[in-house]
Amino acid sequence: MAQLLSSSCSLAFSSTNKPYNQTPASFSNSNRLGCDYSRTRFRRLFSQQKPSKRFAVVNAATVSTGQETPVQTSSGEPSKPKRVMVIGGDGYCGWATALHLSNKGYDVAIVDNLVRRLFDHQLGLDSLTPISSIQDRIQRWKSLTGKSIELYVGDICEFEFLSETFRSYEPDAVVHFGEQRSAPFSMIDRSRAVYTQQNNVVGTLNVLFAIKEYKEDCHLVKLGTMGEYGTPNIDIEEGYITITHNGRTDTLPYPKQASSFYHLSKVHDSHNIAFTCKAWGIRATDLNQGVVYGVKTDETAMHEELCNRFDYDAIFGTALNRFCVQAAVGHPLTVYGKGGQTRAFLDIRDTVQCVELAIANPANPGEFRVFNQFTEQFKVSELANIVTKAGEKLGLDVKTISVPNPRVELEEHYYNCKNTKLVDLGLRPHFLSDSLIDSLLNFAVQYKDRVDTKQIMPGVSWRKVGVKTKTI
Repeated sequence: MAQLLSSSCSLAFSSTNKPYNQTPASFSNSNRLGCDYSRTRFRRLFSQQKPSKRFAVVNAATVSTGQETPVQTSSGEPSKPKRVMVIGGDGYCGWATALHLSNKGYDVAIVDNLVRRLFDHQLGLDSLTPISSIQDRIQRWKSLTGKSIELYVGDICEFEFLSETFRSYEPDAVVHFGEQRSAPFSMIDRSRAVYTQQNNVVGTLNVLFAIKEYKEDCHLVKLGTMGEYGTPNIDIEEGYITITHNGRTDTLPYPKQASSFYHLSKVHDSHNIAFTCKAWGIRATDLNQGVVYGVKTDETAMHEELCNRFDYDAIFGTALNRFCVQAAVGHPLTVYGKGGQTRAFLDIRDTVQCVELAIANPANPGEFRVFNQFTEQFKVSELANIVTKAGEKLGLDVKTISVPNPRVELEEHYYNCKNTKLVDLGLRPHFLSDSLIDSLLNFAVQYKDRVDTKQIMPGVSWRKVGVKTKTI
């Protein structure tokens, strides 16, 4: 059974398991974790040791001192708040979502193995923004709002840990962000390609089995990616396409053309979820999300300890965030190849809004829904031009260079995606505006002393992927 975390943030371990080995001193002292956790699977990036079944279950909530806001039913009557488990709640999208749902009156628990912080340590990376430990984040949220967020520290690829977490928390909905989310990371070398596929596919399978075993009516809200579709020369529908072939018509899953080992793991997830919906009657919503930008939501802006990540490096940084940081430090904007690559984008504020809409309007038992989660489409070169113009207004000397494209992709192509389902549910988009670009640029200027310019240029090639584990 999960144990209550004391105010000193010391870990309570399951009585049936031994504590984890200590993390390296240099990592522990950085206060990125603030606690010990399992590194058994992460060692597989460096060795062939057999995985251990040791795990830690941590509950970081304290007894609530404030009255939780009741969630309203369709009839307007107050009801018991839905219990939402946010897997990967210490990450970029997960943290913002956990706070947003808690603020809206949901009962929230975060499940995370904190490995994203370890990746930064291994690769010599860091968020542009200083990030507090997860324990300090949750305690600060509690002190500001009176709302509790529970914390379970462990690896969902270890089914024993996940089972105990499900039995302890009994979620009504699971929001699954808990995956390695970087295409470049998955293309560094064999070990990280294998880790990405094992972590993402096995973790999602474990979640599906946990729902079937312990909470069959639980609604799975899974973060997918628009990258599953690739760049076909036809319109991209929302998950399914109706085709006529040899005089017969059927509605089928939209063809997938993944472009990295990471994107392939997401395709495998979608297939596994669709199958279990059909075979077991699981209810699931797959959110094929575009590229996310921005830092602040209403909740993360409440205090500096609630601040979200801002990745700008060539491994985890997305195009718009990278361009804003490059402009702030006087580095030319790095456009890959011709810059005609078109992608779908959305504000982090819309990410949390979309997840809330999916939870409030759950799929039916046995239904596998697919929503394309984005608000706008841009070419990479268009983003560079937008940042250049905004930077010039702020007195920045912004230049753009074309660098050899490290990826294997079309650099000019047709791209037209449908995204009506979330709008129909009530999504009110935040479109990319001059004021937002100004805000991102000012944010980057504020923290420019934290920028490591050695991490800006791409260092991972799709064509030269390594075999042995290496650091960048």
